[in-house]
Amino acid sequence: MPSAIPHDRLPLAFGGDYNPEQWPQEVWEEDVRLMREAGVTLVSLGIFAWARIEPRPGEYDFEWLDRIIGMLHEAGINVDLATPTVVPPAWFYRAHPEALPVTREGVRMGFGSRGAICHSNPHYRAAAAEITSRLGERYGRHPAVVLWHVHNEYGAPVLTCYCDTCEVAFRGWLQDRYGTLGALNQAWGTAFWGQLYGDWEEIGVPRATPTVVNPAQQLDFHRFADGQARANFTAERDILHHLSPGVPVTTNFMAAPSQCQSIDYWAWAREVDLVTNDHYLITDGRRTHVNLALAADLTRSLAGGDPWLLLEHSPSGVNWQPHNPAKEPGQMARNSLGHVARGSEGAMFFQWRQSRSGAEKFHSSMLPHGGTGTRVWREVVELGGRLADLTDLRGTRTRADVAMVWSWESWWAQSLEWRPSADLDARERLDSFYEALYDRHLTVDFFAPDALSALDPARYRLLVVPQLYSAPASVTADLERYVSRGGTLLVSFFSGIVDEHDTVHLGAYPGALRDVLGLTVEEFDPLLPGESVTVRMGGEVLHADLWSEYVVPGDGCETVAVFADGRTAGRPALTRRALGDGAAWYLATRLTGADLAAVVDLALADAGITPADLPRDVELVVREGESGTYRFAVNHTDAEVKVVLPDGSRAAVAAGAVEVFREPR
Repeated sequence: MPSAIPHDRLPLAFGGDYNPEQWPQEVWEEDVRLMREAGVTLVSLGIFAWARIEPRPGEYDFEWLDRIIGMLHEAGINVDLATPTVVPPAWFYRAHPEALPVTREGVRMGFGSRGAICHSNPHYRAAAAEITSRLGERYGRHPAVVLWHVHNEYGAPVLTCYCDTCEVAFRGWLQDRYGTLGALNQAWGTAFWGQLYGDWEEIGVPRATPTVVNPAQQLDFHRFADGQARANFTAERDILHHLSPGVPVTTNFMAAPSQCQSIDYWAWAREVDLVTNDHYLITDGRRTHVNLALAADLTRSLAGGDPWLLLEHSPSGVNWQPHNPAKEPGQMARNSLGHVARGSEGAMFFQWRQSRSGAEKFHSSMLPHGGTGTRVWREVVELGGRLADLTDLRGTRTRADVAMVWSWESWWAQSLEWRPSADLDARERLDSFYEALYDRHLTVDFFAPDALSALDPARYRLLVVPQLYSAPASVTADLERYVSRGGTLLVSFFSGIVDEHDTVHLGAYPGALRDVLGLTVEEFDPLLPGESVTVRMGGEVLHADLWSEYVVPGDGCETVAVFADGRTAGRPALTRRALGDGAAWYLATRLTGADLAAVVDLALADAGITPADLPRDVELVVREGESGTYRFAVNHTDAEVKVVLPDGSRAAVAAGAVEVFREPR
């Protein structure tokens, strides 16, 4: 099975979603000419074109697709050819209205947007397989097709369906998972509230009920819905592997937790031949470049450290947020090269030519409504040239400094109802800890909780667990091994509490992490909205909110900071336990900003990690491999900065600019 686009078939990818079906054919000639002018090397084609390819059931029109693929190939532009299975045609839904998804409240959604799919529906699955087969048969060996793009952004805008077909499929999924009703009743804790099941037919999907639905049932339904969509992906992938041997198959992730919660990307990453990602700046008042770096680091981690591909981002503003500012001059290149620095094999956009009609007509594009006289177009052409100059770095890998744990399944579980505080937010903790490391100019590799056994403290001297509510029992031994061999572990509150069934680990909190941290927690004491506490750490006073708890240190567990006031006054707020050659730290409250950074600094010093001496909002990220070492200096500030290179020289990086310093092997 291929793992990436072969190096001899493609330079760094530059281009975007191309939708020629929106335009008369006389526009296509201009598009191809301008693509060559901009240095485009790859376009994603046919993503939303099912109704154009199959205008009526069983009637296919490939003439237009033949023509545009031929034009692109003649121009030296490669194709990422999509299966358009995210948008079944209107005729399909007319024949099979039951393929539209049903909400938890029992309302069947309508046709008229995109992604309105019941992934359990057999008619949808058959139709998706058929259109995929037709495309694979016709274009599977076309020299222009270097990548297959299945579906589009699974999970957006909806993944779950609560229809009768899904109910039957869910029962089958549960039988495969548990084998017996006894095992299911045990895993779901159905003795509580008298929910014991005596027959598989008694089990339904977690539709709306008078109060909270069994959390283990809800969690399994999340897994089921994710798995049904993934099964549809793998079905299309396998068809394409057969009909188009040697050409990798992917689907575009939305790995940033700011963009998608419903997909377990660790599971999906095992199924794609090449990890790709879509990333859009979220204008929520946060520093958007930090979110970009997190998304890129997380996507690279899904790829196991191998290069990946940014398949979509925006040249300027988007149109689907409440407020959509334009990117400032130079930001398009800065964003694009920031992804490349962190492992992407190029920079692709949505979309090539800005649409005149439809829901995304105000979404920016490489070729705007204003045409080639615009700033965006000039920056697109300049970026194409820069990426062409960086082709030699293909196949190099980004060097990471520290490790972090992230779990979509734990996030799902923690987000269910009736937790100790409604304000608990795993994504907020992830963002906060990542930002503290980013501000110390450290690059992060992420790990799933079940992948920690291979974590080498010689490679990653610090491992951060920002919030891991649901932790498999295996993390106990894995983390003890990591710390005892010399690693430094930093764990935040509400971690290690339950297992994969949302069942509390036996014994005192924090459950699976109790032994490695060397402490117990007698009781949680969440703070009320607006309530805060202070934490005294030596001579420093830190300010905390949201959470406190009654921590009891065990033998060998040192209290580093205490709650100075509140109901937990005098109790440990930060502890450190020496274990073997390493140490395990535990933070029992929520700190943010400089207060959290003070704790992160202690852990970094304990791990022997000295951050680079750089101004805030300046990145220095390294890619290295057979072709040499590439140091990306990304300056997000409005002033020129100097970076120190390995030979001791100081190099200038202009305000808002990116410089790449090469060192041949």
